[in-house]
Amino acid sequence: VFVLFLLFQILGAVILGFGIWILADKTSFIAVLQMSSPSLKTGAYILIGVGALTMLMGFLGCLGAVNEIRCLLGLYFTCLMLILLAQIAAALVIYFQKETLKVELSDIVVDLIEDYDPSNEDKRNLQDAWDYVQTQIACCGWTGAKEWENNEILKNKSNTEYPCSCSNRTKDLVEGRGFCVLDDPVNGTATYADWPVHEQGCMDGVEQWLKDNLGIILGVCTGVAVIELLGMILSISLCKNIHSEDYTKVPKS
Repeated sequence: VFVLFLLFQILGAVILGFGIWILADKTSFIAVLQMSSPSLKTGAYILIGVGALTMLMGFLGCLGAVNEIRCLLGLYFTCLMLILLAQIAAALVIYFQKETLKVELSDIVVDLIEDYDPSNEDKRNLQDAWDYVQTQIACCGWTGAKEWENNEILKNKSNTEYPCSCSNRTKDLVEGRGFCVLDDPVNGTATYADWPVHEQGCMDGVEQWLKDNLGIILGVCTGVAVIELLGMILSISLCKNIHSEDYTKVPKS
């Protein structure tokens, strides 16, 4: 009994920590999303709330089991059921809205590329996060390097510069951010085809990462659901046992 309640404390701490990580992360693709999409920020706050609630429910469930308090066990069961139903609803929304989310994500990245300005300190963290993604995945743009031709700064320079984080040359990756100057552009102009950059767009890299880690993600989600179901079964069983005790056997004073 106590091992299961302890698992809920750990589970709550993990969910809480994951939500905090989403808000605090400044150097990965998560940072690009959470700075650009209000829905991800909302999701992070929901995770923090669910994590805190799960930890509280673990404590109340343990307290109810030790002291045989039916109302606490009932509250524990109800909260677990609500959390489980919310998780199922969230999974269904993500599944049925995946194309909409994909379009929203594409718009976020395209707007970021078009407005990218290394001198803009207000967006420094967001731009650094996208540079990090392009460097780590070895990609350029969302669907390809051509999207960078729409960047205002590069257009004004006739595309004779290119994003350093897209480069396939080691010397450009030392800086890892901003724009690098193209060697010997023809007639002072160039196109993305002249840049020494990766051809693959980051969309393919992100989708491949999700596919590679899909088993782990589904395994974790399934494990969480199983633990929650065990907690619900345990709490309702304890409730029934407490309710059915034969109090006639208690010695009278």
